[in-house]
Amino acid sequence: MLDPVVDLSTPWLSQDAARSAKLREVGIHSHLVVPLRARGITMGATTLVRWKNPEAFDADDLLLVEELAARAAVCIDNARRFAREHRAALSLQRNLLPKDLPTPTAVDVAYRYLPADTHAGVGGDWFDVLPLSGTRIGLVVGDVVGHGMNAAATMGRLRTAVQTLADLDLPPDELLAHLDDLVAHLDEAESADRHVPGVIGATCLYCVYDPISRTADVARAGHPPPAIAHPDKAVEFLDIPAGPPLGLGGLPFECTQVPIPDGSVLAFYTDGLITASSDRDIDLGFTRLAFALAYPDRPLEEICDDMEHLLLPDRPRDDVAFLVARPRSLSEENVATWRLPRELTAVGQARSLTTEQLDAWDLEDLAFTAELIVSELVTNAIRHASGPVSLRLIRDVNLIFEVSDGSHTSPHLRRAHTNDEGGRGLFLVAQFAQRWGTRYTTDGKTIWAEQLLP
Repeated sequence: MLDPVVDLSTPWLSQDAARSAKLREVGIHSHLVVPLRARGITMGATTLVRWKNPEAFDADDLLLVEELAARAAVCIDNARRFAREHRAALSLQRNLLPKDLPTPTAVDVAYRYLPADTHAGVGGDWFDVLPLSGTRIGLVVGDVVGHGMNAAATMGRLRTAVQTLADLDLPPDELLAHLDDLVAHLDEAESADRHVPGVIGATCLYCVYDPISRTADVARAGHPPPAIAHPDKAVEFLDIPAGPPLGLGGLPFECTQVPIPDGSVLAFYTDGLITASSDRDIDLGFTRLAFALAYPDRPLEEICDDMEHLLLPDRPRDDVAFLVARPRSLSEENVATWRLPRELTAVGQARSLTTEQLDAWDLEDLAFTAELIVSELVTNAIRHASGPVSLRLIRDVNLIFEVSDGSHTSPHLRRAHTNDEGGRGLFLVAQFAQRWGTRYTTDGKTIWAEQLLP
């Protein structure tokens, strides 16, 4: 709409006394309005008026303003779409991250996830705490390269894959090898679709802490090393072989076992924590992190606050996730281990040892089902496995039974037919136990079962 000469008697002004008075006071004499339109949507209008310049708006001015308004409308629409995509990606990532971490007795944990500034876009950082068999705990931190919806969706896939692989009780190096294959397959499948960007890469660190042996098995795939804050010496960054980032393939991952002293704190983090405020100076980032982790006897939330305040700017350019854990060892009075002879008479001996230990733990009410579970597991080990047989009972949140032998053959649950004389042992174990499974070791395997405490 072009009004070369503003007429105060026009309806849109004569009906608005305040606006007419303002125009008369300022001396506005020429006026034009151009809509802001982009992709078929009107988002607003641009209004221009003249009062000091005596010349009136003409058709050339209208063409120029229409061009400027068209370009501005496209920029506004792009910003609106970007903001909407950012909110969707952030919502997707927050829904894929753990909402409430488990509270195992083996570790106390605290964590932070801080999304990047809106101009950088949402990334693919994640973390997790996974309860494993035998009171062990899996601690995971990972980072998907890139930003946006694709990075957030890939993060969700990898987190789900880690949970599934961890449930199989795989060692950290084997778990990362399977995860590496998955990333390579995802990249190949998505690269075949020209409209979907492939997975550029990802890093991951997986740690399994055993509160009985007080050790942690750690492997990493191109991820920053974990830090351990000792109660009586300086903060140490563990020397874990780096390994290639996920998706490259061709190189093996190495697992390192580290003793974890009581009273120490473990810190796992993504690279954004180190590079966010140190201008890419890695050494300066590690120095600041060591300072933030000092005095590990403080509350974990206070340590997380110090890490956030000392290492991160107000508007980080990259996503940051970190997980802080204080491991706790399981006292010897809650663990009982026996070596059994490879004879069928050992089954009765195992039942007697189990009953005596439950009496010592004031768990006599569990004796019947506990004897049945131990009897079936020990019988299977003696009949179908090889090597030495051992029995271990663990009293934690649940009562845990573990029977180890020197064979790598895996038992399978099946439904026995009416005329079968065997095949019902694991079926009975599955009925009376809360859950059960198999864990492989370097020299054999361990079949475990858990029973709920009263």
